[in-house]
Amino acid sequence: MNAVDEVILGTVVAPDRTFEGWVAIANGRIAALGVDNPPGCERLFDARGSYVLPGVVDGQTHAGSRLGLPGLAPTTCSAIAGGVTTIVDMPYDHPRPLNDRKTLAEKVAAIETHAFCDVALYGTIMPGQDVSEVPPLLEGGVAAFKISSFESSPTRFPRIPADTMLDLFEALAPTALPLGLHNEDQEIIRARLAAAKTRGDNGIDAHSESRPPAAELTATAAFLELGASAGAHAHIVHLSLARGFQLVEHYRRDGFRATGETCVHYLWFDPQEHGAELGAKMKVNPPIRPGQREALWAAVAAGSVAFVSSDHSSWPIDNKFAPSIFEAGAGVPGLETLLPAFFTAAQARGLDAAQITAAQLSERPARFFGLSRKGRILPGADADLTILTPGDHVWNSAEAHDGLNWSPFDGHRFSVRVSRTYLAGALAWDGALVHTKPGQGRYVPRGDAGWF
Repeated sequence: MNAVDEVILGTVVAPDRTFEGWVAIANGRIAALGVDNPPGCERLFDARGSYVLPGVVDGQTHAGSRLGLPGLAPTTCSAIAGGVTTIVDMPYDHPRPLNDRKTLAEKVAAIETHAFCDVALYGTIMPGQDVSEVPPLLEGGVAAFKISSFESSPTRFPRIPADTMLDLFEALAPTALPLGLHNEDQEIIRARLAAAKTRGDNGIDAHSESRPPAAELTATAAFLELGASAGAHAHIVHLSLARGFQLVEHYRRDGFRATGETCVHYLWFDPQEHGAELGAKMKVNPPIRPGQREALWAAVAAGSVAFVSSDHSSWPIDNKFAPSIFEAGAGVPGLETLLPAFFTAAQARGLDAAQITAAQLSERPARFFGLSRKGRILPGADADLTILTPGDHVWNSAEAHDGLNWSPFDGHRFSVRVSRTYLAGALAWDGALVHTKPGQGRYVPRGDAGWF
């Protein structure tokens, strides 16, 4: 073994086993792990009583919603404080989406300037754009592509028609890259929104009713069939309904490349329980549904969910202040609550919280995005590690590092807290201070491996 820089003692959460032992770090990688007689080292950190987990790979973030490319700085700083060592950032940035090689180069340069943690990237295409930019984006290392069946903005979040979806699926079919979808049917939603506004509905309950399950499920089904027809990997980026995972499983059992993802807020909140208190603070698209939380947890426990993400949105709280729920902005911050909220909720349901957290937040998203050195505590992997300490912890977003300092999780009680984060073997967060600097994070291009 090469000279060891640091050894961490604790409850090590390795693939398929959790044990009391140690992890050795050398030259930014995991050098070894074991249960007895740790090797000599320059530094020894005693985390006994805490979990040593692989750094979280958050498969869905929106860093540039408000600030554009400089928004990578507060987003990735918050990630490090939340035990997230790699984010996969969405292509919808201010001022324009990542749809060509020039924009990719600009975003990679911004990562090298601003990022506190490692960053992988989604690419996209715009309405009317052909697929000629797909090969250059593949060569540039994008980890996946994403499009939407609903238009929130004609320039930043446009609707892609079915014929262009099929073209993109066919271009990606020979590759391992998934094509992800924001899964809402535009015609159904616009009609239901108009009807709700005419009735004068204003509350959070009306948000889910105006974007009904049928809008989500029909968009999901049509997209899965397009992917199956092209022989490509179709991925639903955020399913709020357990029925969506049944659709995905149907296609997977038939031999097609199909996956679905959900977000931690769908697994924690229910508008019937939290809507009166939170209102627009829990508005996301697709909506958080009443009565779906336990069914979604059953899908997670059954292995039907590819992975769980934060869908972190970098909009300030002012975006939520509106007289009507339909005028309030959608999206919530989540990089510092993803890990403790998921672990806490899994533990409360009697699941093996340590193992399912490592799988759903680290190993599975790393595999999904082709990041072979991420997401697992194994020799040779990047020494991206998170130490999670048990103990009652009430979340206070005033202490967040995202520059937003609001959260629907404010005042909610977690059973663990992120007490330490390592990025490439270096201390990045000590439980009180972020030690990494802007630009210390790296752009992580996709490798050859795939989900299927």
